[in-house]
Amino acid sequence: MIRIDEIYYNLFAPALQGKKLRGIHWFDPFGSVKFQDLCSYPAVPWHDDATRFLFWDQEPLHKSLLDQTLPQFCDMYNGDLRLVVSEKDSEYVDYVCQTYGFKSHYYFFHGWAALDWYRGYNRSLLLKPAKDRNINKILISPNRIIGGVRLHRLICLYYLFKEGFDDQHISCPSVCPAESKEVFELIKSLQPKYPDIIDVFKKQTLPINFANEVDHPMHSYCLSLFNEAAESLLYLVTETVADGARLHLTEKIFKPIALQMPFMLVSTKGSLNYLRSYGFKTFDKLWSEEYDNEPDLDRRVQLIFQELKLLKKLSKKELQDKFEEAIPIIIHNYNHFYSGAFEEILWKEMKILISQLQT
Repeated sequence: MIRIDEIYYNLFAPALQGKKLRGIHWFDPFGSVKFQDLCSYPAVPWHDDATRFLFWDQEPLHKSLLDQTLPQFCDMYNGDLRLVVSEKDSEYVDYVCQTYGFKSHYYFFHGWAALDWYRGYNRSLLLKPAKDRNINKILISPNRIIGGVRLHRLICLYYLFKEGFDDQHISCPSVCPAESKEVFELIKSLQPKYPDIIDVFKKQTLPINFANEVDHPMHSYCLSLFNEAAESLLYLVTETVADGARLHLTEKIFKPIALQMPFMLVSTKGSLNYLRSYGFKTFDKLWSEEYDNEPDLDRRVQLIFQELKLLKKLSKKELQDKFEEAIPIIIHNYNHFYSGAFEEILWKEMKILISQLQT
């Protein structure tokens, strides 16, 4: 797994050298955004006029969490405050800047994380090449954390179960591993919009695990489910963030790319276009991707399932033909990820951030 302390010490810390006082702050352990988990470099007393860079780049920004952590940060530190994030065009970045007086900087943290976590799989024999696959399922859809700000995964599971996709490669916990809340407690908040959601979930025997898995293990840092991927037409990616005005993708979108698969993406409006800005291609020749232009989450998910229901009507041969039609894009994305081309784009972006740290 990527060593966050090594990134901050070895890459960013040298940029802080010079006469102007600068420092960086980040959270450890990985995934925390709690004030008490803040780390600092250099670990020396601060002057009021120091420029401080707070790296909130591992996790997305949520107003409630920002309002828990930033008041304490601003009470302890002042001066020139900078927020380094991994999301673009974000109403939450704007909120931090307007409310707490930060200036913002961006780089694609999760692009770097995915390159680190999924390196070497292109040299392994774990993955059946796309050209050799026999497709007999429509989709694979892993689901682990389903509570909190990730309720959109329960909405997707609701449609998967209701529309008869429960014979596909799907996982669903009975208890959210992050919040320790049962599914039926979590879906109560969704019942006003989806009146039959409890009845739909009651028809399932939970938890639903993949073969050889128990308790929905955390696999963000590695590739897995090679057999399931090799027989599925597409990967239904349910990203960490799917609501709000912002662009925020994580390592999850790179799983189908590294597994040589097409994908549909449950994320915020414009996320496919955001991914294309980094040199990847998507699959609008195989199905409609108009869902990416829809601002409303519920409607966006409905549009995705309109396309999935059309695929459900296809014969096994037609699914195979559809997959083979996708192979040129699959190979482009795979090569773009593993050849160094994607890394070069990220490095150009990183150099801009480093130069901003120095000014």
